[in-house]
Amino acid sequence: MQSYTIGQAARLLGVSPDTARRWADAGRVTTHRDESGRRLIDGRDLAAFSVELAKGGVGEEGASHTSVRNAFPGIVTAIKLGDVAAQVEIQAGPHRLVSLLTREAVEELGLEVGMEATARVKSTNVHIDRP
Repeated sequence: MQSYTIGQAARLLGVSPDTARRWADAGRVTTHRDESGRRLIDGRDLAAFSVELAKGGVGEEGASHTSVRNAFPGIVTAIKLGDVAAQVEIQAGPHRLVSLLTREAVEELGLEVGMEATARVKSTNVHIDRP
């Protein structure tokens, strides 16, 4: 499972690293340390926290939540697989984006809950990219 540094988590949540660090210090999101001593957040924990954060509307005051060229970097919070089709949800800061794509596409991208991904919006279509 992918883990994120405090800085990476902050970018995905759309807040400053100081805010993400304060949330971790307060126990709002669980961290662990790697062999180098860096604090990391498990991808599944970050995905759940990002959904909770978006529902509560809690964010950094004055933070701007915008996208560049309709790209929304975020974290995969849910994947629903059917026989042929799939639904992928991404939480990008305060934005929840849902993409309907083929099951084959999800499998080729190796998408999992807690993984970093970028939703790209064009007209009414949402495309998913992996870094």
